[in-house]
Amino acid sequence: MSSDGKTGTVGISVYAAKNLGDVVYVELPEVNLQATRGDAIGAVESVKSASDIMTPVSGLVVGVNEALQESPALINKDPEGEGGWIARIEVDPAKGGKELNVPFQEGAEGEEALGLMTEVEYGQFIAE
Repeated sequence: MSSDGKTGTVGISVYAAKNLGDVVYVELPEVNLQATRGDAIGAVESVKSASDIMTPVSGLVVGVNEALQESPALINKDPEGEGGWIARIEVDPAKGGKELNVPFQEGAEGEEALGLMTEVEYGQFIAE
């Protein structure tokens, strides 16, 4: 999330990039696309599989990483950094950023504590 709390960056995790294998194609969303949380806004294809890019928040796509068109492998090299980001989304002010407030789960650890998929859940997800 940006310092002003209005724009978030969408990408994939290091874990996801590792499990996808070598990324060979990225379908980027269109700038000015109005997306709702959970929408597929693009796709990532690798030598192993293809996966939709799901937006974690509702809002307006205000930027995309055009460098991925020429070098999709940037996702493998820097999935959570400046090289491998996919899109920037201005969060819908009607939601007030509430979608980003993931409740902490008492007694949980790692991904589960943050409301994220565990490694087992992710494996099941990409197998579907």
